[in-house]
Amino acid sequence: MAAGARPKDQARCEASSDSAAHGPRNVRVRRFGYRASAEFSAAPRRVEHPFAVGGKEVGGELEQTLENAKRDGIRVTSRNAGSQSAGQIGVSTTKASQDFLVHVRPQRECAKVPVRYELLLNSDHSREEQYATLVHELAHLYCGHLGTPNPNWWPDRRGLQVNNREFEAESDCYLVCQRLGIDNPSEKYLAGYMGKNKEVPPISLECVMAASGLVEKMGRERLGLRKKAKEG
Repeated sequence: MAAGARPKDQARCEASSDSAAHGPRNVRVRRFGYRASAEFSAAPRRVEHPFAVGGKEVGGELEQTLENAKRDGIRVTSRNAGSQSAGQIGVSTTKASQDFLVHVRPQRECAKVPVRYELLLNSDHSREEQYATLVHELAHLYCGHLGTPNPNWWPDRRGLQVNNREFEAESDCYLVCQRLGIDNPSEKYLAGYMGKNKEVPPISLECVMAASGLVEKMGRERLGLRKKAKEG
C-alpha cells in the first residue's frame, strides 16, 4: 500500500529509481496486511484470518475487474496460500501475451495484449477477500508504484517509501470496498497507522482518487483497449 499527494507533473517526476528484480517474476510489491502478533491476542479470528472481510457479498465486479485487467497486461493467477497470505503484484519477465475481449457483438473478437505484470490471488480466500486483495494490488499499479508502460496511462512513481505506497493502496482499497459495502482490514490499517503516527505520510491524493475511480469503473463495465502509444 502506499500514498502520495502532489500535482500531476510533480508526481510523475518524483521517482524512477526502483530496485532490481526480486526473483523470476520481479515482484516488487507484496501485501502483508495484518500479520499475527501480540496485538491480536484478544482477537483470535483476526490472527487466524488476517484478511477476512465482512459486509455485503461481491457481485460481478470481481470477474469484470479481472477481465478488464488484461487490457493493461495484468495476468492474474490463483493458488492455495493458506490464511496468512493475500496476494502480490510484480513486473513480469515473460514475453507471453493473453487474449483481451474487445467485442461481443456481432461476434466475439479478442486482441493479444503482452503480459506486463503478474498478480497473484489466494484461492483459499472468499470472493470478497479476493476482490479486496485485487483492488489493493491494482492500486499499487495504478498509483505508479511499479512504474508505467506509458505515462499517458498512469504516472511512474517508483521509489516511494514503503509506508507511502502501502497507505495509498490501503486508502484505495478502503474507498472502493466501502462503496460496495464490503468491510475489509484497510480501515483498521489506516486507523492503526494514524494511531501510531501524528501525520498522514506524504501521499498523492490525486493518484489515490484516480486509481480508485479507475478500479471502480473496471468493476462496472467492459473497457476498451488502451490507445496505442509508444511504451517507455
